[in-house]
Amino acid sequence: MTGVNLTIGARGSDLALHQANFIREILEREHNCSIKIRIINTGGDFDKELPFEMMEGTGYFTKELEEALLQGEIDVAVHSLKDVMTTQPQGLMLGAVGYRIDRREILLIRKGSEITHGLLPVKPGGVIGTSSLRRKCQIAFHNPTLIVKDLRGNVPTRIDKLRNGNYDAILIAAAGVKRLNLDLSEFITVLLDSQEFLPAPAQGMLGIQIRSNDSVVEKIISRLGSETASLESALERGLLKLFKAGCSLPLGVYSKTNGKNHRLKAVLGIRNGNNWVELKQIDFNGSDAHHLVNQAYAGLIEEVQTCA
Repeated sequence: MTGVNLTIGARGSDLALHQANFIREILEREHNCSIKIRIINTGGDFDKELPFEMMEGTGYFTKELEEALLQGEIDVAVHSLKDVMTTQPQGLMLGAVGYRIDRREILLIRKGSEITHGLLPVKPGGVIGTSSLRRKCQIAFHNPTLIVKDLRGNVPTRIDKLRNGNYDAILIAAAGVKRLNLDLSEFITVLLDSQEFLPAPAQGMLGIQIRSNDSVVEKIISRLGSETASLESALERGLLKLFKAGCSLPLGVYSKTNGKNHRLKAVLGIRNGNNWVELKQIDFNGSDAHHLVNQAYAGLIEEVQTCA
């Protein structure tokens, strides 16, 4: 099918537009589509106070795009998949997932604040920036000497805050840095092993959302992504979906699929008041992805505290 005119919706950040243009180029080059990109601002773009852990995966960065899809204002929405809710709104579906550039976290350290050892080699008592509960619980486990300070803004803004001396180090997703090809030469950069410091479910992946009743667009978009990405997304987001808590979970997930063999590793931070008291860890292998997700969930659910 060729010669189809499509409008892609995306947020207005540099990263979101890079991702939308990446998909645009594939559709134009490989599927002879004619593409327009429409910028749509979301609640997450305007709210500068609400912590990220209350946003990711809640629709805070996707709601307005989804409404535009449902109203026919756009045909396709390109998201960072970790921002997309695990349950799709009625009338919408994920047409494809994939293009994971890097799932790892990157630790950026101001020169002079580094040390020579440890998974998080930042000087004792150093201030590290992140607003993610998932990152906070793992920081507390791997380097409890660090002082965690909330960090908001898009990727360049967060790096500017480090550059301006507000922090000794910050933790951000490597995918955003790589997609934007940012110059980090003034910092000490440490790419963290994703099996030691676990990323968010589907971190680094793109999610391409469409209307569930649009067979023309579905036929085109279904050719994108990959089977491996779909399996890894199903493992990681499948585990997240089983947690029906009313608040954000400090959950990190790593998956690997090799033919019919799958691995699912996860960590869950356990907190008593404001103090992290444990990092619950599970690591399972199996050939049945659905069973593996349920096994991982069963191994973690005992430790989940009721959200207030």
